[in-house]
Amino acid sequence: MRAGRILTATVVAIVAIALVGYGAASAVVYDMLTKVSGDCPPGWAPNDPTGFEILAGDGRPLAGYEDFDTATYAMPEPEAVTFPSRDAGIEIAAWYLPSAEADAPAVIVVHGVTACRRDHTVLLPAGMLHRGGFSVLMIDLRDHGDSTYEDGRYAAGTEEYRDVLGAWDWLQSAKGLSAERIGVAGFSLGAATALIATGHEPGIAATWEDSSYADLPSIIRDELERGGYPTFLETGGVFAARLLSGDDLTSYSPLDAVGDLAGRPIFITHGEDDDRISADYGRELVAAAEAAGSRPGTWFVEGSGHTGAMLDQPDAYAGRIVEFFRSTMGRAG
Repeated sequence: MRAGRILTATVVAIVAIALVGYGAASAVVYDMLTKVSGDCPPGWAPNDPTGFEILAGDGRPLAGYEDFDTATYAMPEPEAVTFPSRDAGIEIAAWYLPSAEADAPAVIVVHGVTACRRDHTVLLPAGMLHRGGFSVLMIDLRDHGDSTYEDGRYAAGTEEYRDVLGAWDWLQSAKGLSAERIGVAGFSLGAATALIATGHEPGIAATWEDSSYADLPSIIRDELERGGYPTFLETGGVFAARLLSGDDLTSYSPLDAVGDLAGRPIFITHGEDDDRISADYGRELVAAAEAAGSRPGTWFVEGSGHTGAMLDQPDAYAGRIVEFFRSTMGRAG
């Protein structure tokens, strides 16, 4: 009898220790995957629409692209603006650059996690679009750059999409644009945010996404493998997000969003050699969009890495992104 009680107590203790250990490890995973500093990476400060370099996260020239000439894509001095997110208390900092053409459509350009509007993956496509006759609005998402520092956590687009929608609202209220003249372009995890915004707001006219993930559990598993962590911590990381910050990271995904487009225009591009977010996610998004009745434009780029096609084939990239938005939102009046 006594031996049985000891065995039961031992089992309970082992289970309790395992659960505590799993919980602690899950909290570490959540911290690793979502924590952001709130600042642009060091060395990016000189980058702005009037002149910028192709820089890595440490502020040094990005390897392999040291000689890339960005002067072609430089823009005039932008208007620095702020406006509210659709979440109360969140102010979004942005650069607005109107087209020289009257009544031009506008594109909201969205950066990825730990980046900001000073990133070349924002400035380069913005320059392409501006040269193509579009107005552009380059934003800092919450907890990034000069926008409101909320909690120092990236919520995989499930909160940040409301910052994109705040930008969409502002273009209508402050600049007098109609909804059918406003599109969104997102890059890396900013592409996921742009897709989620599009899924929630049926008024968004057209969306360009470059290198998005499809669903969160899959990308968490990829990131765990990349960091050398066991993939069974995926569930615990999602639970830790709910417990520690109230973020439901699986509440809505890019995969859900493309299923809700109801035929609205979308373009999906991905580098085949992307070792950060697999091109297979892009193919999943294409399949989901097609299953929902959409006919997405696609470009899967051989030899390009993560968001690398704009650097590897800038003329082709510019031609495609400009033509996509022209064909979906029209030219300037």
